Amino acid sequence: MTYWIKFNYDRKAYIVDLDRLTGFAYEPNRRITFWLPDSSYPFVISPDANPEVHRIITAYIQQSTNIAFEEHWVRFDYEQKEYIINLKKISTFCLEPNGRITFWLPEGSLPIIIQPSNNAEAYRKIQNYIKQSTGLSLIEE
Repeated sequence: MTYWIKFNYDRKAYIVDLDRLTGFAYEPNRRITFWLPDSSYPFVISPDANPEVHRIITAYIQQSTNIAFEEHWVRFDYEQKEYIINLKKISTFCLEPNGRITFWLPEGSLPIIIQPSNNAEAYRKIQNYIKQSTGLSLIEE
Protein backbone atom coordinates (compact mmCIF):
# COMPACT_ATOMS: atom_id res chain seq x y z
CA MET A 1 0.00 0.00 0.00
CA THR A 2 1.26 3.46 -0.78
CA TYR A 3 0.86 6.60 1.27
CA TRP A 4 1.57 9.59 -0.95
CA ILE A 5 1.92 13.16 0.30
CA LYS A 6 2.67 16.42 -1.47
CA PHE A 7 4.65 19.21 0.17
CA ASN A 8 6.89 22.16 -0.60
CA TYR A 9 10.48 22.19 0.61
CA ASP A 10 13.24 24.63 -0.34
CA ARG A 11 10.96 26.25 -2.93
CA LYS A 12 10.37 22.92 -4.68
CA ALA A 13 7.26 20.75 -4.73
CA TYR A 14 7.67 17.09 -3.78
CA ILE A 15 5.33 14.12 -3.98
CA VAL A 16 6.64 11.32 -1.77
CA ASP A 17 5.48 7.80 -0.93
CA LEU A 18 6.01 7.60 2.83
CA ASP A 19 5.92 3.78 2.66
CA ARG A 20 9.23 3.87 0.77
CA LEU A 21 11.07 5.73 3.54
CA THR A 22 13.33 3.75 5.83
CA GLY A 23 12.88 5.73 8.99
CA PHE A 24 12.36 8.99 10.75
CA ALA A 25 14.28 10.94 13.38
CA TYR A 26 12.52 13.10 15.97
CA GLU A 27 14.56 15.96 17.34
CA PRO A 28 13.95 17.45 20.80
CA ASN A 29 12.33 20.53 19.19
CA ARG A 30 9.73 18.22 17.51
CA ARG A 31 11.28 18.50 14.06
CA ILE A 32 11.11 15.31 11.99
CA THR A 33 14.00 14.34 9.72
CA PHE A 34 13.80 11.77 6.91
CA TRP A 35 15.71 10.94 3.75
CA LEU A 36 14.29 10.13 0.35
CA PRO A 37 15.17 6.76 -1.18
CA ASP A 38 18.55 6.86 -2.94
CA SER A 39 19.36 10.28 -1.52
CA SER A 40 21.52 11.37 1.37
CA TYR A 41 19.86 14.78 1.52
CA PRO A 42 17.89 15.16 4.78
CA PHE A 43 14.43 16.70 4.81
CA VAL A 44 13.67 18.42 8.11
CA ILE A 45 10.00 19.16 8.73
CA SER A 46 9.24 21.64 11.48
CA PRO A 47 5.81 21.84 13.14
CA ASP A 48 6.08 25.64 13.07
CA ALA A 49 7.16 26.08 9.44
CA ASN A 50 5.02 23.34 7.92
CA PRO A 51 2.34 22.26 10.42
CA GLU A 52 0.11 20.33 7.99
CA VAL A 53 2.94 18.19 6.57
CA HIS A 54 4.28 17.64 10.09
CA ARG A 55 0.82 16.46 11.21
CA ILE A 56 0.47 14.11 8.22
CA ILE A 57 3.90 12.56 8.76
CA THR A 58 3.31 12.19 12.50
CA ALA A 59 -0.04 10.49 11.81
CA TYR A 60 1.62 8.19 9.27
CA ILE A 61 4.33 7.19 11.77
CA GLN A 62 1.74 6.47 14.45
CA GLN A 63 -0.42 4.45 12.07
CA SER A 64 2.49 2.47 10.61
CA THR A 65 4.15 1.69 13.90
CA ASN A 66 0.85 0.70 15.53
CA ILE A 67 0.15 -1.83 12.78
CA ALA A 68 3.52 -3.56 12.63
CA PHE A 69 5.72 -2.05 15.34
CA GLU A 70 6.37 -5.30 17.13
CA GLU A 71 7.16 -7.02 13.88
CA HIS A 72 9.80 -4.89 12.17
CA TRP A 73 9.93 -1.32 13.48
CA VAL A 74 12.44 -0.34 16.15
CA ARG A 75 12.61 2.84 18.21
CA PHE A 76 15.78 4.11 19.92
CA ASP A 77 17.67 7.23 20.93
CA TYR A 78 20.79 8.03 18.93
CA GLU A 79 22.84 11.24 18.70
CA GLN A 80 20.23 13.29 20.62
CA LYS A 81 17.35 12.22 18.36
CA GLU A 82 14.69 9.55 18.63
CA TYR A 83 14.86 7.27 15.59
CA ILE A 84 12.05 5.07 14.34
CA ILE A 85 13.41 2.62 11.75
CA ASN A 86 11.71 0.05 9.55
CA LEU A 87 14.14 -2.86 9.78
CA LYS A 88 12.67 -4.41 6.62
CA LYS A 89 14.36 -1.60 4.66
CA ILE A 90 17.86 -2.27 6.05
CA SER A 91 20.03 -4.46 3.82
CA THR A 92 23.22 -4.80 5.89
CA PHE A 93 23.94 -5.39 9.58
CA CYS A 94 27.44 -5.61 11.05
CA LEU A 95 28.52 -6.92 14.46
CA GLU A 96 31.72 -5.25 15.59
CA PRO A 97 34.26 -7.01 17.85
CA ASN A 98 33.13 -4.84 20.79
CA GLY A 99 29.54 -6.14 20.39
CA ARG A 100 28.03 -3.07 18.75
CA ILE A 101 25.63 -3.50 15.83
CA THR A 102 26.15 -1.13 12.93
CA PHE A 103 23.78 -0.58 10.02
CA TRP A 104 23.24 2.05 7.37
CA LEU A 105 20.00 3.61 6.23
CA PRO A 106 19.76 3.12 2.46
CA GLU A 107 19.47 6.87 2.06
CA GLY A 108 22.21 7.90 4.44
CA SER A 109 25.95 7.68 4.35
CA LEU A 110 26.46 7.76 8.12
CA PRO A 111 26.34 4.54 10.11
CA ILE A 112 23.87 3.95 12.92
CA ILE A 113 25.60 2.22 15.83
CA ILE A 114 23.58 0.42 18.50
CA GLN A 115 25.31 -0.59 21.72
CA PRO A 116 23.78 -3.13 24.07
CA SER A 117 24.60 -0.91 27.05
CA ASN A 118 22.87 2.22 25.66
CA ASN A 119 19.94 0.71 23.78
CA ALA A 120 19.42 -2.77 25.21
CA GLU A 121 15.83 -3.14 24.00
CA ALA A 122 16.60 -1.96 20.45
CA TYR A 123 19.73 -4.14 20.39
CA ARG A 124 17.68 -7.21 21.35
CA LYS A 125 14.96 -6.38 18.84
CA ILE A 126 17.47 -5.97 16.00
CA GLN A 127 19.11 -9.30 16.91
CA ASN A 128 15.69 -11.01 16.96
CA TYR A 129 14.65 -9.41 13.67
CA ILE A 130 17.85 -10.59 11.97
CA LYS A 131 17.36 -14.13 13.26
CA GLN A 132 13.67 -14.31 12.33
CA SER A 133 13.94 -12.72 8.89
CA THR A 134 17.22 -14.28 7.69
CA GLY A 135 17.62 -17.42 9.77
CA LEU A 136 21.12 -16.17 10.55
CA SER A 137 22.59 -14.69 13.71
CA LEU A 138 25.28 -12.09 14.23
CA ILE A 139 26.20 -13.72 17.53
CA GLU A 140 27.88 -17.09 17.32
CA GLU A 141 25.77 -19.75 18.94
